[in-house]
Amino acid sequence: MSSYQKIESALIHGGISSDERTGAVNVPIYQTSTYQQDGLGKMRGYEYSRTGNPTREALEKLIAELEEGYAGFAFGSGMAAITAVLSLLNSGDRVLISSNVYGGTFRVLDKVFNHFGITYTIADTADLVKYESQITGDAKAVIIESPANPLMTVTDIRGVAEISHRHGLLVIVDNTFMTPYLQKPLTLGADIVVHSATKYLGGHSDVVAGLAVVNTKELAGRLAFIQNSTGGVLGPFDSFLLIRGIKTLAVRMDRHVENAQRAAEFLAHHPAVKTVYYPGLPDAQGYEINKAQAKNGGVMISFELHENYNISVFFESLRLVMLAESLGGAESLVCHPATMTHASIPADIRRQVGITDGLIRLSVGIEHITDILADLEQAIAAAKQ
Repeated sequence: MSSYQKIESALIHGGISSDERTGAVNVPIYQTSTYQQDGLGKMRGYEYSRTGNPTREALEKLIAELEEGYAGFAFGSGMAAITAVLSLLNSGDRVLISSNVYGGTFRVLDKVFNHFGITYTIADTADLVKYESQITGDAKAVIIESPANPLMTVTDIRGVAEISHRHGLLVIVDNTFMTPYLQKPLTLGADIVVHSATKYLGGHSDVVAGLAVVNTKELAGRLAFIQNSTGGVLGPFDSFLLIRGIKTLAVRMDRHVENAQRAAEFLAHHPAVKTVYYPGLPDAQGYEINKAQAKNGGVMISFELHENYNISVFFESLRLVMLAESLGGAESLVCHPATMTHASIPADIRRQVGITDGLIRLSVGIEHITDILADLEQAIAAAKQ
């Protein structure tokens, strides 16, 4: 029985949090590829680091506990985690994906898994009635992001899970934006949760990693086989870095969210801003649903400027906020989804789901909010034509 009740403590003490042999308060980096055996068939728990590594195991047990799942798995990137999860499917199966899903998820389905006979349908998971009408007989799984990337569209995870399970679909939730600190999809009925742990879980823009958590022994056995067979595992040093990052997740996310709420309100009241997408604003799509299933609105914001503002100049004028791919680090980052994160999605599909060429995505960092807002203000002013 654990000696804590709150997730803030689990982030630090969850899983395997120390070294039993030496008493080290941090799990050591077991930088080894193989393990000595005491005789034929006499292993000490490990045989080869693709199959199992103590540092990676500590991380996997930690994320399983945080997401309240049966077992966790660590991969070399978020896309490696998604790829492993999709490998649970068979040729002829169809996957439903949220209408504005991460571009990498779309790309691996559209350009890789289609070669193996696994197809996809872009579904409106935010509308439960419409979503159920899009389920076909060959549909075997649904991938949800809530809030979704990059329009922050909120999906009722419990509602989609109930509908999906009636039709025999596996429910997969990408929880990258919210982390288990703000939202726990498995407790809402999801079967599998995936993370690009590169983002908030790592938190310092210094590691690329992916995590998956499943809710049953059967799924754990299948995914463990895929992880070992395909080999896209996370190395011990990166596993160590990720454990270290997770320990400060609560304090970082509290500051991130505080800043994001202020930034969203600033943008929502700015005369140069046409539209703001942030689930923490009372008039946002899905505000009440998000409030019921998540701790708050999260950190990510997207917005559009009015037509008389040049977004290229806006990006070039930023001084503190950096133009870069990715999100979730201590620093504030901004990106242009149409040419960066979602460039792999054809332009007609981007327009269809609302990802315009003028959309700006902002990952609000933990700098002082005064400096963040001042930088946004001066860059907006510079962009006016």
